[in-house]
Amino acid sequence: MFFPAHAALALLPFALAIGIWVAWSDMKFMRIPNQSVLALLAVFVLLGPVLFPFKTYLWQLSHFAALLVFGFVLNMARAIGAGDAKFVAAMGPFFATQDMPLIVILTSSILLAAFATHRGLRLVPAVRRATGDWESWARRDFPMGFALAGILIFYLLLATILGQ
Repeated sequence: MFFPAHAALALLPFALAIGIWVAWSDMKFMRIPNQSVLALLAVFVLLGPVLFPFKTYLWQLSHFAALLVFGFVLNMARAIGAGDAKFVAAMGPFFATQDMPLIVILTSSILLAAFATHRGLRLVPAVRRATGDWESWARRDFPMGFALAGILIFYLLLATILGQ
């Protein structure tokens, strides 16, 4: 792991809270609030200069801009939703590019697990009764915020445990 453990530990509580908010909102309303995207980005903008050397901080922050452009293109091609694209961009600074092999494996695993969990839980009558107004139960498309939040949280957990 290249992401520093002390930085992951400091960022994790904020990412956890915002991730839960994003996952819940996307499952209930099929929408990732812009405020959650801004909140996640603000966490990095405010804590990053304290947690990283300035050059590293700027490099990590540049991930936001690159992913925002990439996400915008994918959204224009109707490959992903606008909220998903914005949230991925806000997640970008939280990942070390050197960890890309791990990030790919983590993303694949969590995406499959989140999809299976969501599709499985919507078949459980007790869950449907407790969350009957959730829009994601009735829609064919998948609430990616559920998976994206998991990717961010699990990456920071791994960095806390395995980081330098």
